[in-house]
Amino acid sequence: MFVKLLALAFALSLDNFRTSIALGTQRMPVRRSGQIALVFGFWDGVAPLLGVLLGQLFGAAVGPIAHFVGPAVLGGYGIYLLVRAARDPAPESIDDPWVTLFGLPFSLSLDNVLGGTTLGLLGYSPWFSALVCGLMTALMSFVALQIGRVAAKVIRIRADLLSGVALVVMAVFLVLDSD
Repeated sequence: MFVKLLALAFALSLDNFRTSIALGTQRMPVRRSGQIALVFGFWDGVAPLLGVLLGQLFGAAVGPIAHFVGPAVLGGYGIYLLVRAARDPAPESIDDPWVTLFGLPFSLSLDNVLGGTTLGLLGYSPWFSALVCGLMTALMSFVALQIGRVAAKVIRIRADLLSGVALVVMAVFLVLDSD
């Protein structure tokens, strides 16, 4: 039963993993990467907990829009970065704390509500499931932020342009993948 929970937690963390690679291109300090990873993990832990506790009714209500809200916010942030890059020749940082700490993690965690509903229907503990999902996402996000950091050193392009393009591309893939 634990292996199945780990597999689901891994699958649910992949959207944060992809997003974190793009955010990692900002070459932020390791401490900031850790903070972002913990916030991503928090939201990915809270979302299945809500799904388990609120049950099938809430999951059914959020389900149809969860596949579009996350990619829309992700793509919107990518477009924001591209527009900002066009206006500002050399920004010092594209790390907008409000979007990075609340907007992206929340929107990327909406699908985890459905995952939590499934876990609840299968009889998993809501608290243990939330802990496993949150820790998995935090770990995956931190690793991905470091991968993005390395990629930004290898690919010589402005970090805001690279992040913007990567986020828009990921948003498109998330929408196409939801069909």
